[in-house]
Amino acid sequence: MPVLCDAHVEQQTNIVWTIAGSDSGGGAGIQADLATIQDLGCHGCSVITTLTAQNTAQVDLVEPVSNQMLLAQLNTLANDLFPAAIKIGLIANQQQVETIAAWLTSFKAEHEQRLKQRNCLVVLDPVMVASSGDKLNQQPLNFAPLLPLVDLVTPNQHELYPLAKSALNCALTSSQSYASLPAIDKPNSLSDMVQLARFIAKQFNCNVLAKGGDANWQGNDAIDMYITQHVAGGSAEHNDGVFILKSERVATQNHHGSGCTLSSAIASFVANEFVLHDAVVLAKAYVSRGLNHSINIGAGSGCLGRTGWPNTLVSMPYIINATGLATEDIDKLATQIERDLSLLHFRPLHAPITVYPVVASIEILRELLEAGCKTAQLRLKPDAELSPKSQQGVSVQSWLSEKIQQAVALGNQYNAQVFINDHWELAIEHKAFGVHLGQEDALTADLAALSSHNLALGLSSHSYFEILLAAQLKPSYIALGHIFPTTTKQMPSAPQGIYKLRCYATLLKGHFTTVAIGGIDEQRLATIASTQCDSVAVVRAVTESTDPSQAYQRLETKWQQVCDHFTKQESV
Repeated sequence: MPVLCDAHVEQQTNIVWTIAGSDSGGGAGIQADLATIQDLGCHGCSVITTLTAQNTAQVDLVEPVSNQMLLAQLNTLANDLFPAAIKIGLIANQQQVETIAAWLTSFKAEHEQRLKQRNCLVVLDPVMVASSGDKLNQQPLNFAPLLPLVDLVTPNQHELYPLAKSALNCALTSSQSYASLPAIDKPNSLSDMVQLARFIAKQFNCNVLAKGGDANWQGNDAIDMYITQHVAGGSAEHNDGVFILKSERVATQNHHGSGCTLSSAIASFVANEFVLHDAVVLAKAYVSRGLNHSINIGAGSGCLGRTGWPNTLVSMPYIINATGLATEDIDKLATQIERDLSLLHFRPLHAPITVYPVVASIEILRELLEAGCKTAQLRLKPDAELSPKSQQGVSVQSWLSEKIQQAVALGNQYNAQVFINDHWELAIEHKAFGVHLGQEDALTADLAALSSHNLALGLSSHSYFEILLAAQLKPSYIALGHIFPTTTKQMPSAPQGIYKLRCYATLLKGHFTTVAIGGIDEQRLATIASTQCDSVAVVRAVTESTDPSQAYQRLETKWQQVCDHFTKQESV
């Protein structure tokens, strides 16, 4: 994968198409898309739907290309430059909607096998009005033929109701009855946005990012509503979800092309092999940075700066999982959730994590602590350890309780940071040092109880989206994985790899202790250390060794050596 987190690129092989209008002023449309795609390490190809005569203050003329030219561009590109992602922006008229929809249908059918290997994301930004206020479409458009073919649609608050009406029109022409269209033509709350976005997502089985950058009623925040369906490579608990993405509103009039930039950035991040959830939050961060570095180049609204790969936490949006909230309560309860999370405080680490063994045996845990290990995790597997015969007279709960109590005692004896995997109630009961939770377990665990009992908290993550959710809880460390293929656990996500690990470690550096996990052995330590990740978790490299304590000591020595090597390189 060619992208590095600091936006330096080894080679440009990920191709992103933009199907949109030309902005003669250079701030939006094709011009903004190509600048964004290039800035994020991809190669941009363009299919021009419309020529516009515009500057920063006004649009004087909008002229569609011929249907013949539109199809020729699409077919010529498809013959040579196969896309990893397609962004669709300004469409001039209904004929172009029908033409692009028919072409996409044929394209997906013709390349079905290739698309199964790597899905080509299609994102639609339903542009209707320019930043200057001038209309860009020749007439109101019905996007219904196109919406079932896209993976994500990114309307602003004013475009939500027209899109929802497209869904209703589509239903009526197919003799289906949908009487649940919300009568909200002018949203003025988050719950209004969610109702309309949910309607669109349900009727067209697509993901919706409802943008709030133009919603002045949001005050000092710029809040987008992200409505998910099934996202390939994402965690199951984030499917069919409602997420509030909140960033600080940037006080600038130089926002021309912000919608174009957002959608083309999403396409570019997906082309760089990040899941859609990641692409959405990265693109929102990219736009926020672009607004902060915007340029006033004319008499009207200026354009965004191109700031490279987002690599700081401060630029990232705050995510609130509003999936379980009643629609009418979203505005009120979302604020309460954010306030509650801000009160959490978990026990800090008293020693740095270096090599972090994850074991399923009290015996191996004891052996490692005796060998000098100062941080370890007990991941108990009662189904594997307790045979039907041994379960006679022994409940799983009592067995777990006994093992956790023994682990806590060992941690106290050797002054070690022993984390208990998952079983947070028993960890609280037996006063463990800390608990390690996966993202799905963090949704159901009583985090307030863990905080009030002063337990340390480690959280797993498998993507930018999950890292941000974890970081908002202010845990004691964040595990990043799985980096390499592993057989120890069935994972819904693909291996993250070294490039992504470097991005994640850069983002969290100086904020949280980071732990790389998944398929790590002695031969891979140097590669991990090169990413500036703080530490490594190991499983089979220790547990499947004939001498776990010697294996740990060998890993610890090698890890210190490779870390020292890269530290010296950085100081030169």
